[in-house]
Amino acid sequence: MLHRRNNRTSKQTGLRKRTVAVDLFCGAGGLTRGLLDAGIEVAAGYDIDPACQFPYEHNNKPAKFFQQSVTELTGDKLSTHYPADCIKVLVGCAPCQTFSKYTQRYENENDPKWTLLNHFARLVRELQPDIVSMENVPELQRYPVFDNFLAMLTAEGFHFSDDAEKRVVYCPDYGMPQHRSRVVVIASRLGPIELIPPTHQPGKYRSVADVLRSLPPLASGETHPDDPMHRTSELSQLNLRRIRHSRPGGTWRDWPKELVAKCHQKKSGKTYPGVYARMEWDKPSPTITTQFYGYGNGRFGHPEQDRAISLREGAILQSFPKNYKFVKAGDDYSFKTIGRMIGNAVPVRLGEVVGKTIKRHLEDNHV
Repeated sequence: MLHRRNNRTSKQTGLRKRTVAVDLFCGAGGLTRGLLDAGIEVAAGYDIDPACQFPYEHNNKPAKFFQQSVTELTGDKLSTHYPADCIKVLVGCAPCQTFSKYTQRYENENDPKWTLLNHFARLVRELQPDIVSMENVPELQRYPVFDNFLAMLTAEGFHFSDDAEKRVVYCPDYGMPQHRSRVVVIASRLGPIELIPPTHQPGKYRSVADVLRSLPPLASGETHPDDPMHRTSELSQLNLRRIRHSRPGGTWRDWPKELVAKCHQKKSGKTYPGVYARMEWDKPSPTITTQFYGYGNGRFGHPEQDRAISLREGAILQSFPKNYKFVKAGDDYSFKTIGRMIGNAVPVRLGEVVGKTIKRHLEDNHV
């Protein structure tokens, strides 16, 4: 059980030591951006996807991007990013598709992604950071690789919550307009640590309307001239007919029978109502996946316009700033590439929550 101090010290105006983080599996920079917004310095991010270099470095200066797998990284290499006598923070989100509820029926412990969390653990042992944060899908807690990670933290002298329920963060509780749950482990050698309390209560969650209603309207397949990220995939004539018969929060069961896909007419397909569906203005969005730009890939239809949500709208629902750039001017705005970067990202706001937790912890410990 996590034990908290009874007498919390008053907040200081600043941290005594320089605090520097390195972000593993950094992607396009969602976690890094959040840490920076919380006032945590980030020196570097590592990822194997070359498409992530531009958005990571352009939006998160002066952090530098390194295209390298964690399987090739060493603690010695990571140590070069930290100045002398600083608080060393190591954060990361190993690719989570292996552990996702969408892939559990294909469980395969020989999948190379299973080893990535073990490499994260190895780097913690080699680097000896002061604070570690790991974020992933809640389903990860079901697997031995997660237990092994926690056992490593214990052996290395870290403090962290052993309450499995407290480790699961429901994103709307922290102001993210998205029904998304994540497991967040935050650990410190300095003493007990836990996430800051929720900032929003049920009934006051941020909604799709709060963040998207002000964006300019678009038609299917259209791109807004002032923001090339505000672009939508083009719907077929059949899907245009379908979305025109869709209501916010409804399902394909609302359509005329002739529009229902053959796979949904079968008994096995009747249990998947959350595809070809519209979002609702007054509620958080569904979990943003890597294919959120496709109307048929989930509840990704715009609440009232006859289209799927745009790339920009997906990024905003992941709490990226509205001016976050994912592609150099003039380069190709690939739905697949940008959708992957947005859907795989740690929501920026969740990164900020981790950063604020670290700052509060260091202030409480007079560091």
